[in-house]
Amino acid sequence: MRIPSYRLSLHVLLLGLFVLTIGCGNEQQTKEPGPQITNPVLPGDRPDPTVVQVGDTYWASATSNEWSPLFPIFKSTDLVNWELVTYVFPDGAPDWAEKNFWAPELSYDKEQEKMYAYYTARDKETGRLSVAVASAENPGGSYTDHGPLVSQELGSIDAYEARDKEGNLYMLWKEDGNSQGKPTPMWAQQISEDRTELLGEKTELFRNDAPWEGHLVEGISIFREGDYFYATYSAGSCCDVACDYKTGVARSKKLLGPWEKYDQNPVLTDNKDWKCLGHGSVVPKGDDFYFLYHAYSKDGSVFVGREAVLEKIQWTENNWPTFDNDALYSRSREAWDFSDDFQKELDPLWQWRVTQDIDYKTGESGLMVRASRVNQDLGTLLVQPTRSLNYEISATIGLRETGEDAKGGIALVGGADNSFGAPVAAIGISTDQNGVQVWRTVNRETEILGEAEIPNSRATVSLKMQVADGHVLNFKINDGENWDSLADSVDASPLVPWGMGFRFGMVAKGDSTVYVNIREFNLTNTD
Repeated sequence: MRIPSYRLSLHVLLLGLFVLTIGCGNEQQTKEPGPQITNPVLPGDRPDPTVVQVGDTYWASATSNEWSPLFPIFKSTDLVNWELVTYVFPDGAPDWAEKNFWAPELSYDKEQEKMYAYYTARDKETGRLSVAVASAENPGGSYTDHGPLVSQELGSIDAYEARDKEGNLYMLWKEDGNSQGKPTPMWAQQISEDRTELLGEKTELFRNDAPWEGHLVEGISIFREGDYFYATYSAGSCCDVACDYKTGVARSKKLLGPWEKYDQNPVLTDNKDWKCLGHGSVVPKGDDFYFLYHAYSKDGSVFVGREAVLEKIQWTENNWPTFDNDALYSRSREAWDFSDDFQKELDPLWQWRVTQDIDYKTGESGLMVRASRVNQDLGTLLVQPTRSLNYEISATIGLRETGEDAKGGIALVGGADNSFGAPVAAIGISTDQNGVQVWRTVNRETEILGEAEIPNSRATVSLKMQVADGHVLNFKINDGENWDSLADSVDASPLVPWGMGFRFGMVAKGDSTVYVNIREFNLTNTD
């Protein structure tokens, strides 16, 4: 299935204006600060963000993990207000790859007038994490995949592209040694101009050798200023409740080194509103540089996931890039209210498991989605990233249009546990023509938490899930006039997935020969 370009509605990404201060000197900035940047600039689960400038427009993407369509493409004219226009892979995963769709990195070749999108995925045949690349004649696609470029035994991730001072093109990446308790070298190797082949021998730039870096360095981004190449990079644990991710900087007068790490690293650490800051990319705007990185908000934490945060680079008197490290959580969550009656094409915010080709249609009757028993018996999933801690979702299920062997409903979707690679799991509420059930499904085992009968005369049933503090769930059914409770204070925290945050959305369970009818879906933030 192909997703066309859409404009992301303003109620989802209404991100406020800010004024960029001008100038990038050799001393710590002392000018009057401008208005605050409104963060997060990309709310919800948008890890490992990348950003590149093409003319007057900025283009961004982020990690998809196991949710399709893969690698969203956003555009902006000011780095703050973003529009979702397409995906690198709107039709699903490339044939060679199966999961772990991480760390896209966009790069624009001005001479070719062509966009390249590097990315990480796990190879089906070898099981190795691999760096691959796709290309497009226009930043908004469509993209053609060119397959893996490097796939080391320990894994290869987090690609970045840079040219040396002579104009030679290189691909940089991390060897994923930490997965086997080994060091994590940052490598550079020359790459062909069509980005399909690595040339010559690889060169190590640096590795995790400073105490603050712990068991890894990763997520390199390179930019030039004056005589130096500068690198931002991240270290520590990125992706769970015990994370300690941080960002450092290094510099070299030659792309291949020797590289010198800043003696005041790390330059980005936990602050008032954000924790575990890192893995992003640097982009110029005017005379300044900005760093787009991910972080957990301290209130949302792992329940919401890693959101994209924008911060201006400052400079020391010794020509080191650093940060004020004072980014605020300044967005109004009221902007995230969402509703969908499915009369038109499916909104691009909806996601599904990369392992499933979903079948659906939209129209006057709402959404008709084919049921299934895949996804660990959860059925077909259509979800969105969580963007706040306190909200409620509701959906109206059309019983007469729903097949006899199918149930439609809503759920909070996570993992069977908090570990890396845990299978998908969920807690939700669903209905068929006989009754309503609240359920928890983990490792294909379903526990019924509440249930109610419904009259045979009912043509529709409205269901509601209320979420508090990111993980405390209440489930209700509408009796035609009031909302009646079926299960209260259900704790979903054991199911928060490693590195992703919860998703909320719709489920269609049952035989794959029938469809579920969902008339409408609504999200209201209650912060």
